[in-house]
Amino acid sequence: MFRLDERLEADSLPVGMRDGCLVRLVRDARYPWLLLIPATGRFREWWELTADQRAAVDGLLADCARVLAALPGVEKTNLASLGNVVPQLHWHVVGRRAGDPAWPGPVWGHGDPRPYSPGESVALIARLRSELELTP
Repeated sequence: MFRLDERLEADSLPVGMRDGCLVRLVRDARYPWLLLIPATGRFREWWELTADQRAAVDGLLADCARVLAALPGVEKTNLASLGNVVPQLHWHVVGRRAGDPAWPGPVWGHGDPRPYSPGESVALIARLRSELELTP
């Protein structure tokens, strides 16, 4: 039975679903930052997924990185899956640029998140949903 970790839910906004995975936008407008969470079970580790699930995740991660890379100002995409604080299996896909608030270090724990304005998040979510071909 799938249940989204409350910390992931609190820190992000729903974008949509594809290939059995949730895609969510992290509530920090300093970086275009997506979470990808397999929503078909209670996974902690990447290797627990079937080969088909891993292939689907790989394709979706590539698409997320490609779409973020096309956003204005994004020069580099970062991909990470740690799980030390939130053990539910999830990936971070983050659009970066030289001179962003955490550059060149990691985004975690660097300053306070800047919330999206309502219009800003609605527009970005709509664009992401369309370009990633997600269902709401």
